[in-house]
Amino acid sequence: MESELYKKILIATDGSENTKKAVDYGIELARIAEADVHAVYVLDAGAFATLPMDAAWESMYELIRAEGGEALKHVEDQGTKSGVSVECSILEGHPASEIVLYATEHEIDLIVMGTLGKTGLDRILVGSVATKVVHTSAIPVLIVRGG
Repeated sequence: MESELYKKILIATDGSENTKKAVDYGIELARIAEADVHAVYVLDAGAFATLPMDAAWESMYELIRAEGGEALKHVEDQGTKSGVSVECSILEGHPASEIVLYATEHEIDLIVMGTLGKTGLDRILVGSVATKVVHTSAIPVLIVRGG
């Protein structure tokens, strides 16, 4: 039964084990609603803004970009298993702002994301990204707790 409420669902992922639960929720909602999924991974430009542009920076940038590709592949694979169409994008900028901007520009009906990222500082930062998205988005946001 196709949902009139959810036609496009955005899943924001950082590739961590904790956000995989959010991916599962988003894919299942999309399957039930017969919605399309947009999956995004945001490369945090702020993390690179103060670094010198040298070979080490390029290497780190490419490593993180590859990590984003793997995170998106996981969403795509889960979508394929469930018969859900997934469009993937790697974005660059401030994560919360980029997620909300993407959702607005693509007329997304629901944003799905996790609260906990990787570990330590990453966990705090991802938690703050989720908080910022909730507070700045006019689009409904489903926060899925990890663990």
